[in-house]
Amino acid sequence: MQNVMKLKDNEHFRKKYLMPALENGLIEMTIPDKPRSGKQKYKLTEKGRMLREKEK
Repeated sequence: MQNVMKLKDNEHFRKKYLMPALENGLIEMTIPDKPRSGKQKYKLTEKGRMLREKEK
C-alpha cells in the first residue's frame, strides 16, 4: 500500500493510513498474533471491499 501511494515515511504511513484502516475494520492482518512479523500482510475486510466498490 505504501509503495502504491508513493509514501516514503514509514511512521507517517502507519499513523495516518494503516492504523486508521485497521481500527475502522477496513483491513485486517494476516498474522494478527504477530503484528510486527516480517511476513505480515494485510487484506481487505468485507467492509473494505464494500467501500472500494462504492468508490468506483
